[in-house]
Amino acid sequence: MTVVQSSSEQRGDVSDKLGHEQFPAGAQVLVRDEVWLVKSCVQTKDDGARVEVVGASDFVRDQEAVFFTRLDAIELIDPRETRLIADDSPNYRRSRLFLEAVLRRTALPQSERRLALADSFLMDALPYQRRPAELALSGANLRPRLLIADVVGLGKTLEIGLTLAELIRRGRGERILVVTPQHVLEQFQHELWTRFSIPLVRLDSVGIERIQREIPAGRNPFTFFKRVIVSIDTLKNTDQYRHHLEQIRWDAVVIDESHNLINRGSLRNQLAQTLAPRTDALILASATPHNGDARSFAELISLLDPAAIRDPENYRAEDIEHLFIRRTKVSTEVREQMKGQWADRGPSEAVHCPATPAEEKIFEELAAVWLPYDGGSSVSSVPLFPYTLLKSFLSSHAAFKATVAARVKTLEKKDDPRGTAAELSALHRLAELAADMSEADSAKFGALVRQLKAIGVGPSSDTRVVIFSERVQTLEWLGTVLPAALGFRGRTAQGCTQVMHGGLSDEQQMDVVEKFGLAGAPVRILLTGDVASEGVNLHRQCHQLVHYDVPWSLIRIEQRNGRIDRYGQAHQPQFRALILTSEVEGAKDDTLVSERLLEREDQAYRALGTAEAVSGLYRAEAEEKSLIQDLLRGKSVDESLDARQSGADADATGMDDFLADFFGSVGEHPAEDADDATAGVSEAPASGAGPSRAVLPRLFESTAHFLDEALREVYPDARERLDLDRDDQSGLLSFRPPTDLLHRLKALPVDYLREQGLRERLLVTFNRRLAQHSLQRAREADSTSSWPEISLLTDLHPVVEWLTDKVLVRLGRQEAPMITAGVTEPTFLVQGVYSNSLGRPTVVKWMGVTRRGAVDADMVSLLHRSGVGSTMANKLRYRDPAPLSAAIPDVLTAAESFMEEHRDAWDLPLRESIAQHKERLGEWEQPTLSGEHTRKRLVDLADDLLTTGQRPMLRVLAVLLPDPDAPAASLSAAPAAL
Repeated sequence: MTVVQSSSEQRGDVSDKLGHEQFPAGAQVLVRDEVWLVKSCVQTKDDGARVEVVGASDFVRDQEAVFFTRLDAIELIDPRETRLIADDSPNYRRSRLFLEAVLRRTALPQSERRLALADSFLMDALPYQRRPAELALSGANLRPRLLIADVVGLGKTLEIGLTLAELIRRGRGERILVVTPQHVLEQFQHELWTRFSIPLVRLDSVGIERIQREIPAGRNPFTFFKRVIVSIDTLKNTDQYRHHLEQIRWDAVVIDESHNLINRGSLRNQLAQTLAPRTDALILASATPHNGDARSFAELISLLDPAAIRDPENYRAEDIEHLFIRRTKVSTEVREQMKGQWADRGPSEAVHCPATPAEEKIFEELAAVWLPYDGGSSVSSVPLFPYTLLKSFLSSHAAFKATVAARVKTLEKKDDPRGTAAELSALHRLAELAADMSEADSAKFGALVRQLKAIGVGPSSDTRVVIFSERVQTLEWLGTVLPAALGFRGRTAQGCTQVMHGGLSDEQQMDVVEKFGLAGAPVRILLTGDVASEGVNLHRQCHQLVHYDVPWSLIRIEQRNGRIDRYGQAHQPQFRALILTSEVEGAKDDTLVSERLLEREDQAYRALGTAEAVSGLYRAEAEEKSLIQDLLRGKSVDESLDARQSGADADATGMDDFLADFFGSVGEHPAEDADDATAGVSEAPASGAGPSRAVLPRLFESTAHFLDEALREVYPDARERLDLDRDDQSGLLSFRPPTDLLHRLKALPVDYLREQGLRERLLVTFNRRLAQHSLQRAREADSTSSWPEISLLTDLHPVVEWLTDKVLVRLGRQEAPMITAGVTEPTFLVQGVYSNSLGRPTVVKWMGVTRRGAVDADMVSLLHRSGVGSTMANKLRYRDPAPLSAAIPDVLTAAESFMEEHRDAWDLPLRESIAQHKERLGEWEQPTLSGEHTRKRLVDLADDLLTTGQRPMLRVLAVLLPDPDAPAASLSAAPAAL
C-alpha cells in the first residue's frame, strides 16, 4: 500500500537537509553591492546554491556571472520593501513588458507534465515524435531519463531536441552536454539550432584549439560553456576531460549511438558511468538498443534507473516501459502519421556481374586451395582467414591485393616459417594473379559505371549517389578511377567525388557530409565506408545507394540503407547491390551470401519494419562472425538465420529470445490515463487546446507581439542604433546585433557566424514558412553552406532571451509599477513559488490580492479582464504610493495564507508519484553494500524532489489601481477568493 504524506507532515523530513536557498528565475538579488537578475538556481554538493545571474544595476548591466551561496552573500530582496513607482510609458508598455518577462523567465513547475512548446519549433506536427518528450516529463520515472530506440530514420534527433527544449522551459536544461560520434557533431548541432534555437558549443578538434586560446590555462571548459556538444572519442580518450567531467553536474546529458556504451570496462562505458550520476536528465539514443546480452542491456538501463531491472538475466519490456521507447516504420502510429512525409523505399536490386577471366582465375585458386568445396582442407592455418580473403576479393582487386600483402607480411615475421611455407606459397600465387589487374578486369566496376550512367550520374546531371564499401582500399581506388569513367574531366572532375572512412579526422568527416548535403557543391558521388552507416543524414540531395560490396550482416545492410531511407526523404529510395558471379565449380561468389542477405533484409524490413532481430545476435560483428562459422560447418545463409530464429542455437549461444521483444515496438501507444495523470496540476487548457498541451501564462498575444513592443521600449531609436529593418509582409527582421547579444551567439560555429556575417547583421523571423524556406535554400544549388541565412525566433532563441532580460532590468531594484486599470479596488499582483531541495519550483502561482485579503488565483485572467493591454490609456495620473506601500505586508500575508491553504492539493500529484517510486525502491532487494548505497541515494533523491518545508517565495510584481474616470459598469468585479 502506498502512503502519501501531506506537505506539512513531510517538512520535518526534508527541510533541514540543505540551506534551501530560493532564488527563482526572474528575481532580483544583491551580490557584492550590485543588483543582479537570477537566470537559474541549482543546488551543488559542496558550495550551496549555484546562482546564475545577469547584471541589472548600471555598473554590471548585461554582464553574466555565477555565484555560490557558500562563497558569496546573496541577498534576495525582501518583498515587503518593494517600492511602488509610476509608469510613464505609453499604454503602460514598460509594466506590461515587465510582467510578461517575469512570466517567461519563471520556470514551469515540476508538476507540469504536459508539453509547453511542441508547436513552436521548425518541425512537422507528428505526435509520434513528441512522445519521447511526453514520456520524459510524465513522472513515470524520478527524473527525465529514457532510451530512445526508434529505428533508423524516424527522427531521433528531433525527438531529443524537443525533449531538451521542454526541459529548458522548466529550468532543467541550463547545463547540457551532448555526446555523439565525431562524424555527426555538426549535423546534430545544426539540427538543434535550426529547428529549436538551442545553440551548442562544438568541441571538435578545431573547437578545442579555440577554447584553449580563450579560457585561462587549467580552467575547466565545461564551466566556461554551459551547453556543449563533443564527440565520444574526444571524451573517452582524454584523461584531462574525464577529470573535468568528474567536477561538473549537468542538467541534461544526451549520448547518441548509446549501444556503444555497453562493453563493461571499455572507455566508452567508463565515460557513461562517470556522466550518469552527475546529471538530472539522461537521454540515450540508439537504433540498435542492445547486443543480445541480457546483462549488458540491463547495465545500460541501469544508467537511467538502477532500480528498474531486478533480475539482469531475465526481464520484460513492461519492466522498463517508463524508460524505453521504440517504434518502427510499420508501427501503427508512425505509419498513419508519416503519410506523405516519407517516400516508401524501392526494392533492393541485385545487379549480377559475371566475373572477368582474370577474376575467374582467382575464383579457381580460392576454390581449389583456400575454400575447397569438396571437403578438402584449406591451406591456411587460421580457419576464418580464407573468408577474410574471399570478402576482400568480392570487394575489389585493390582490397584483395592489400589483404594478401598484409598476410604475407605477418607470416614472414614468424620465427619458424616452415609451418607456413605452403600458405606463403599460395599467397604469392594469388599476388601474381592479381598483380596486373585494373578496372578493366573488374566486372563490378564495369557494372557500376553502367548503373550510374543509367540513373543519370554524370557531368551534366545533378543526380547524386552514395556508394558503400567495407574496404578503404576499394573506396580509394574507386575515387581515382570512377570520375573519368563517368565522363568527369577537367574542372568538372574537381570535387565530383568525395571519399569518407574512419581514417579521416572529425573535421574532414563533417566536411564531407556537409558537402554531400549541399545542392550547390560539385560532389555527385560519395564513396564511404561503414563509418557513415550510423547517424549520418545523406538523404537531403540523394535517393540512390549502391552496395559495391555487401556486408555479411543484416544489421549493417539496414543501417546503410537508412542513410537515405529516412524521415524527410522526398523521393523513393533506390538500392542496388553489385553481385559478383562465377562459373567456376564450387566458387563462393556473391550469390552464396550477399544476395541472400540482401533479400532477407528486404523481407524483414517490409514485414517487421526492421531486420535487426532476425539473427538473434543484435550486433553486426556478431552476425558476420556467426555466419562465417556456420558456413565453415556447411550451412547455408538461410539455414544459419532460420536456425537462430527458431531458437535451435539458443543453448549454444547463451541467448534468450526475450531480448527480441526490445526490437519490436515498445511503448508504441501512450497510456490511456496519461492526460488524466496531470489533471488538476496546471491551469485548465484554453478553448480548443488539446489535453496534452500545457497552457503557458501569457499577457501578450504572442512572442512576436512581445518582441515588437520590447524593441520599442528598449531601443526606441532602433533604426539608428541597431540599423533595424523590418519587412512587415514577410515578417523578416534584420538588424546589427549589439555586443551583449553577440556574446550570447558565441556558442554557434565560428564558420557559421563568419559565412552568414551574423556578427554584422542578424536575420530572424517568426514566419515559420520563411524560416523553413531559408533552411531548404541553404542546401540548394547556389548555397555554399548548409546553415540557413534566417533563423526562426522561438521562445528559446538568444534574441528573445536577450530582449526578455533587457526588459526585466528596466525597473530598478525592488520596484513594482502602479497601473490604472479596470478594477474596483487596489489589487496587488503577486508571484508565489514553492520549491524543492534542488531549487526547482514545484508550485508556481500568479495571484491578484486586495488590501482586504481577497485572492484571485488567476493573475493573467485578472489582467485581461481589467483591460491591461496594448490599447489601454496611460493618463499619467500619479498617486501617492505611501498608503499602498503600507498595505504590502498584509497583502503578502494573505497571499502566503492562500498558498498554504491549497498547498497540499497542489502538491498531491507530485507526492503520489514520488511515494510510488519510494515504495518500489523499498521492494528492491540489494545484497551488496554498493547496491544499498545506491538505494539510499535514490531515496534521498526522491525526498529532494518534494516541496520543502520552507515558506513560499513571494514577490510583488505590480499593483492595479481603479480608474477614477471609468464608469462603474466597466470595472472588473472584485477578485474572487477561492
